[in-house]
Amino acid sequence: MRISVLQGNITQRRVDAVVNAANSSLLGGGGVDGALHRAAGPELLAACRELRAGGLPHGLPVGAAVATPAFRLPARWVVHTVGPNRHAGQTNRALLVSCFSESLRLAEDLGAQGMAFPAVGAGAYGWPAAAVAEAARDALAGFQASHPAPGLELVEFVLFRAEVEAVFRNVLGPLR
Repeated sequence: MRISVLQGNITQRRVDAVVNAANSSLLGGGGVDGALHRAAGPELLAACRELRAGGLPHGLPVGAAVATPAFRLPARWVVHTVGPNRHAGQTNRALLVSCFSESLRLAEDLGAQGMAFPAVGAGAYGWPAAAVAEAARDALAGFQASHPAPGLELVEFVLFRAEVEAVFRNVLGPLR
């Protein structure tokens, strides 16, 4: 598996799956969530509403992941995951690692060969970029150990700000 870190706009990545740093309602928000919803078009919101009407009436739990089609995005799927909100007292690092682990597992189950992650939890949810990068590193290491021949060939970390990209490059360097 190739791991890439770059500065850019996740809504423009041509990979099988892009990861959405969603809120538990799955009904859109700010940051990456809002950008993905805008770029995907209103069909994404409709698909998320269907998820809520079906098996997720109370929303997506923190640390879990669920997929929808990507609609107008250049990807096939959007993998939605909800990071723990440090500002709300959700400081369990295992939940942050789970966001990455569950997203990787789901992308593999979907048959994705490439996926792109944002810095889940590093924006409005208040996690330091280094803590997020370390959680991603730990999830990747666990995934690679349990999937010796994964179908996932490429995992990108697409960071909007140069400072966050630098942190991810430093933390993930040994895996790349």
